[in-house]
Amino acid sequence: MATNNKHAHPWSPLQAPKELAQKLNLDPKTLSLASSDFGHIENKTPLAVFEPSSESDIIELIKYSNSLPNPFTIAPRGQGHSTHGQGLTNDGVVLNMNRLGDFRNGSEIVVCDEYVDVGAEQLWIDVLRATLKHGLTPLSWTDYMYLSVGGTLSNAGINGTTFRFGPQISNVLQLEVITGKGDLLTCSPDNNSELFYAVLGGLGQFGIITRARIALGPAPTRVKWLRLLYTDFSEFTKDQENLISFHEKNETRGADHVAGYLLGNLPPPRDVSFYPEQDVPRINSLISQHGIVYSIELVKFYDNNSQSHIEEELANLIKGLKFIPTFAFEKDVSYEEFQNRLRADIEFLRANGLLDVPHPWLDLFVPKSRISDFKEGVLKDIILKQNIPVASLIFYPMNHNKWDNRMSAVTPDEDVFYALGFFRGSFTNEEMEASEAQNEQILQFCKDNGIQAKVYLASFKTQEEWVEHYGSKWELIKDRKDEFDPKRILSPGQKIFN
Repeated sequence: MATNNKHAHPWSPLQAPKELAQKLNLDPKTLSLASSDFGHIENKTPLAVFEPSSESDIIELIKYSNSLPNPFTIAPRGQGHSTHGQGLTNDGVVLNMNRLGDFRNGSEIVVCDEYVDVGAEQLWIDVLRATLKHGLTPLSWTDYMYLSVGGTLSNAGINGTTFRFGPQISNVLQLEVITGKGDLLTCSPDNNSELFYAVLGGLGQFGIITRARIALGPAPTRVKWLRLLYTDFSEFTKDQENLISFHEKNETRGADHVAGYLLGNLPPPRDVSFYPEQDVPRINSLISQHGIVYSIELVKFYDNNSQSHIEEELANLIKGLKFIPTFAFEKDVSYEEFQNRLRADIEFLRANGLLDVPHPWLDLFVPKSRISDFKEGVLKDIILKQNIPVASLIFYPMNHNKWDNRMSAVTPDEDVFYALGFFRGSFTNEEMEASEAQNEQILQFCKDNGIQAKVYLASFKTQEEWVEHYGSKWELIKDRKDEFDPKRILSPGQKIFN
């Protein structure tokens, strides 16, 4: 098994063959931009940034690295949206995937009747806009639309549609992948299937996705978008679990998107932008009274043909729910406006310089059987008591049977599990350290209490932690690495094999 020899003379970009050297950017400003990510927690300066104009450039780079006695690492980068340096390298080359789009002559997004073929560097917002022109849409989404297709497919891609259609990786029909050996392969469930399943949720370890074929369905035009508030945790979780079971019972009149949020005495309050201005004081008063308020986001898609039924369907859907009747809020927006709903919040943060701060985020999958223990031990005893700022706290369930276990992604082994996201920005080093310490405390609480939670978008520092994370899948992950990236050059920032 090949490993990098730490004591060998380090490679220098100046040694690269001429045709590769021309595409290796050594400009200090470019290197500085590639040395950090959205998290602003870790910094690693690469030796160079590679600007490919085609897949064959990437193949040449990989083959060249493999040919060296001490290969350099290659970190593919799309939007750089990782939070703990997962897309960085300090002894290798950052591969700027965005350059590919500049050279594809408009062939980046090709919409067909049942699928869209898309360059991995493309943003989901552009995929949405291209498919909507044909009255079509991908079925499974991520909340933030300004992420690259290759980036979310390397993780999983989840949001309030996952309970119904599975994560984004469950909606891929075919991929084009360049392996860590420099082979460009087309793969699908029937063709090079081991590589196909390895790469989906594979954290960039086995190959670089260059194109993806994503399943499409008919696009709705309008959205009924509700937020229902609760003060009772068990009613909140029961109602969410009930809502995600409709489609399991083959009832077509279920919700199209179900998500949950926690509103706490944690500055700043989550998503006040959704609620009518005149209602914000009474929502804040409810939060002050209870310390924490729970909000279900319930969404129904419709179009002109189903307009007459939508109110009735919505009424039936919320009939048995136990939210506080005077705290139900509704919006009616276009489908595109709903999918791109985070844009306004992000623009606000950007305009106020709040995007370029450290983001000590934590995303967890928590098994349903333990969520009340988790609520007591984490939400009540850690989050609320410590009062460290959390910009947003999401908490919603998914169905395990919508995930494909052959893929590299890992989830708790229960029929229903919850996605929990702590999204924060830190304005001082002390704040960042306190948030990171709190994240560790949460993970330790789960460990000490036998809660089989899994970290989503994980950023472990040692291989032992990765072995524990993958559990029974670890041998498979190791075999896939040996097969597709034997010299361990891809995505070193994940620290799985490096």
